[in-house]
Amino acid sequence: MPANPKHRRLLEQRETLKAQLAAVGDMRPGFLMGRFRKCGKPGCHCARHDSPGHGPSWSLTHQVAHHTKTRVIPAGPAVQRTQAQLAEYRRFRELSRELVEISEQLCDAQLAEEKGAPAEAAEKGGSVRRSKRRSAKKSKPS
Repeated sequence: MPANPKHRRLLEQRETLKAQLAAVGDMRPGFLMGRFRKCGKPGCHCARHDSPGHGPSWSLTHQVAHHTKTRVIPAGPAVQRTQAQLAEYRRFRELSRELVEISEQLCDAQLAEEKGAPAEAAEKGGSVRRSKRRSAKKSKPS
């Protein structure tokens, strides 16, 4: 275990995030929208001016390879289940973002520790690239 308390704290945070990621349940990306529509029949309740219309009808949209995919979600328990899956996806994205952030801090700390190592170790493996000599341009006869 590293002696540096900050480094130790970052390692603990990383392990906590990994455990939280392992507990992520069913998830899906996208947006769930409920829409109300008017059927156009003059005698229907939706024809009234103050009526929102029929619905809501639920649709889930998300991007797949630069195309928008839309899927109809049936009303009832499927809507609540889809909302929970969308929330779980948002949680997964946030946990992943935090894990990358912590990992980046750990990598920076490792680089800083290596920088403090003897100069001899830092110089190993480095090579100097020498430039190739170019031939002098020949002048054209006048």
